[in-house]
Amino acid sequence: MSPVTHQKWHNWAGNQQAAPRRVATPGGTAEVAAAVRSAASDGLTVRMIGTGHSFTGAAVAEGVLLRPHALTAVRSVDTATGLVTVEAGLPLHAFNRVLAEHGLALANMGDIQEQTVAGALQTATHGTGRDAAGLASQVAALELVLADGSTVTCSPGERPELFDAARAGLGALGVVTAITWKTVPAFLLRAQEEPMKWDEVLARVDEFDDANEHFEFYWFPHTEGCLTKRNNRVEGPAEPLPKFKYWMDDEFLSNKVFGAVNRLTHLAPATTPFVNGISAKALGARTYSDASYKVFTSPRTVRFKEQEYAIPREALVPALRELRSLFARKDWRISFPIEVRLLPEEDAWLSMAHGRRSAFIAVHVYYKDRHQEYFRGVEKLLTDLDGRPHWGKLHTRDAIYLEKVYPRFSDFQRLRDELDPDRRFANPYTRQVFGD
Repeated sequence: MSPVTHQKWHNWAGNQQAAPRRVATPGGTAEVAAAVRSAASDGLTVRMIGTGHSFTGAAVAEGVLLRPHALTAVRSVDTATGLVTVEAGLPLHAFNRVLAEHGLALANMGDIQEQTVAGALQTATHGTGRDAAGLASQVAALELVLADGSTVTCSPGERPELFDAARAGLGALGVVTAITWKTVPAFLLRAQEEPMKWDEVLARVDEFDDANEHFEFYWFPHTEGCLTKRNNRVEGPAEPLPKFKYWMDDEFLSNKVFGAVNRLTHLAPATTPFVNGISAKALGARTYSDASYKVFTSPRTVRFKEQEYAIPREALVPALRELRSLFARKDWRISFPIEVRLLPEEDAWLSMAHGRRSAFIAVHVYYKDRHQEYFRGVEKLLTDLDGRPHWGKLHTRDAIYLEKVYPRFSDFQRLRDELDPDRRFANPYTRQVFGD
């Protein structure tokens, strides 16, 4: 591992940059540990990046930036137990293919698969589910390098407090070098996508939540139009989208055309309500079935900035009605649909769904558009409901607020003080959210 100096980094959306003192690409856990010890001897902080899909400064490295590109080994696959151990830098899309080759799958996922397994886990990435929760609930064990350069393993039976804290640890407790996942036998999902009007969706949210394993919907601002998505397990054979239909819907319309639309609304914001109206009316229903990860995830090439909050499930419909009323009172012109997802409660200390069934409301803007006023208005609404911000998505919350909404937040801080008193793994974002 030879460190490189003066190498700049930026995230996928381009809103976060870093110019670390040096960059290293460790080839294994021992080299990660050596890099941490070397950084300590030089008085430098250490952060390992993923693929840059966080919109917050979670991956910003001021001292030593560790690139995970050589940490991609599949260490073990046990098809009998479903336990699969992989290294931290393996991208989710590669992980999904490995699992499929062995007849296995993750029980639930978010809607993209470009992140590294560790990057997605450390920011508590999630999908939508009635019974199956987010990534933090699908982990059996973690391997970490701590601030003193030692390597430890934690699980429910070995250092359980560290396990509960580090599953969604923002890299603040140690550098995750390997993850043992609890997988399930591979399964097919039947996807049913259907446009609906706003009032019908809100009236039937509870029905859709109860009746479907995975339910989510998108609302197109300035319109009555929503797109609902219901995914449920089915027996084979798979009936995937025809290749041309997939290309037309998921690559051409959802990416190339949508990108052109956002370039137009960026230059002429006043056209946004009219353009959204056309988009909402153009939505069509479709049904298909395929391998679970192919249904959970979609390509996303149009760059954007995002904010997402988890609120108590029972607060969802009132929150959405108030959010829509904000559009009537504010001069917002928003081209991106608003995404709503649901999740059962989780036990990882810093999971956004810790200890409560949760609804997630995500708002986006084109990466070139200003987001501050829009995100600030939505954030005020959702924090009044004890909302918890997604760790990888833009927000302004600090430790004083976060301690009020996370029951185990002070326990996390106590453990961090014990494991990293010198803040070897700190950066501006951890200073914001943990109050250093």
